[in-house]
Amino acid sequence: MRLGGSVRPVHIGVFAAVLALLGGLLFSWPGRAGAAADPVISKGKAATASSTEGSSYAAGKAFDGSTSTRWASEEGKDPQWLRVDLGASNNVSRVKLSWESAYAKAYRLEVSADGTTWTKLASETAGNGGTDDWTGLSGKGRYVRMYGTARGTSYGYSLFEMEVYGTPDGGTTPTPTPTPTPSPSPSTSQPAGAFTVVAAGDIAAQCTASDSSCAHPKTAKLAQQINPKFYITMGDNQYDDARLQDFKNYYDKTWGAFKSKTRPVPGNHETYDPAGSLSGYKSYFGSIAYPQGKSYYSYDEGNWHFLALDSNAFDQSAQIDWLKADLAANSKKCIAAYFHHPLYSSGGHGNDPVSKPVWKILYGAKADVILNGHDHHYERFAPQDPEGKAVADGIVEIVGGMGGAEPYPIEQIQPNSEKRISGDYGVLKMDFTDSGYSWTYVGTDNKVKDTSPKYSCH
Repeated sequence: MRLGGSVRPVHIGVFAAVLALLGGLLFSWPGRAGAAADPVISKGKAATASSTEGSSYAAGKAFDGSTSTRWASEEGKDPQWLRVDLGASNNVSRVKLSWESAYAKAYRLEVSADGTTWTKLASETAGNGGTDDWTGLSGKGRYVRMYGTARGTSYGYSLFEMEVYGTPDGGTTPTPTPTPTPSPSPSTSQPAGAFTVVAAGDIAAQCTASDSSCAHPKTAKLAQQINPKFYITMGDNQYDDARLQDFKNYYDKTWGAFKSKTRPVPGNHETYDPAGSLSGYKSYFGSIAYPQGKSYYSYDEGNWHFLALDSNAFDQSAQIDWLKADLAANSKKCIAAYFHHPLYSSGGHGNDPVSKPVWKILYGAKADVILNGHDHHYERFAPQDPEGKAVADGIVEIVGGMGGAEPYPIEQIQPNSEKRISGDYGVLKMDFTDSGYSWTYVGTDNKVKDTSPKYSCH
């Protein structure tokens, strides 16, 4: 079918209904039987892309025949493209695109003999995601690509599968010229200084894996599977009073499996220990939580300077003076801070002004990202200043309090809040490079619940 002089995609839901209504007679129409019979010729073939979100989302994932893997481009930039090398010249009759939630609103399907000069097969200007099945195409070439010109969301472009159908044309296969592919160029290696961190707050309720509703064994299993460089906890590691015995009975049996790679901070529940404020926390973690003899500390990884702060003591001049001196001595380009109480939150606890003086110091030092817990939900904010004004050079705040404690509902959505999830336990998978960072929020079902934009360091 052609509309406005160009082939249009057949969306699967409508297509299936028409087939059911006509009893399959559609494929008896002239010109359709051949297209329907052509085999998939792209599965397992070499693929490249303008960019990738990370090594887990490489271009080849869209041609592996699995709907559980996907290609994803970097976020927030147009255009982006995905290309497959069919290995020889083919007659292309059909292309099927299975979009993830990050879909293209506008894109072109193109074919090329040499990977340099492209001919349009079809185009879309009002895409709405799902599955686009382009049939009745007529093109010849070795290379086929999806060239996205407008994103349908604020993220990037992501395809579970891109299936190209056709038959060999019997002609000679031209040798690709070494002319560079139009910008942006393919991403084929890990960015400089790349490392991964898993982060979560509000973790170990007083329950064990024998209780199917107990969440922290599940988040611990997920965190261990990711196998990051190290782990960050944003306070309230052990409920309800953070006694040493409770740490041993609950936290230690799950998140304790990777205690040596954990860099924690305390939350308000750590202050409730009847044996003394932070007593159980300090006894359990020891020098891991007090590497510099205090409940707050800093360390470096790659081009990043990390600040692990105790927000229970933000009213004490000793920590504030230490923070100012630490930042003054920092030589790293990128700065991340984490502590328990968020300055901004749409959850039950809401905004906590105790963190505002520290935000002002961090903002003045051009800090990039702050991780918090306290409210038992996931939330990310656009860059903002300490007054809550959206600014390009602002700090990105993430609330990651879904490590295992009972979820809190979203109550009052704050300005600059971009995404909120309550009820799905999970962890933050933070991906850092020498010049920036991004993250995904991964649920205990191993599914990505949210993907951040990619940010550059200030």
